[in-house]
Amino acid sequence: MSGWAPGGALASNVEITAATVQRGDIIQLGGRACRVSDLFQLSQGAKQLLFESGELPTIHARARLAAVRVLRRR
Repeated sequence: MSGWAPGGALASNVEITAATVQRGDIIQLGGRACRVSDLFQLSQGAKQLLFESGELPTIHARARLAAVRVLRRR
């Protein structure tokens, strides 16, 4: 599913893993939508995410999460 977001951006639901997560992805955790502002590679394929709100969750290499990815129009 995809749709237009405010400001002319295209938003789509994607499944992410530690290998495919990107800055700007919005992940819903515990009922809150959190935007990824930075990523840190950890051992064995895991990644630690830095959310705009300051939280530092870790994604295991095999974890699969649903996220919203916003693609800006050029």
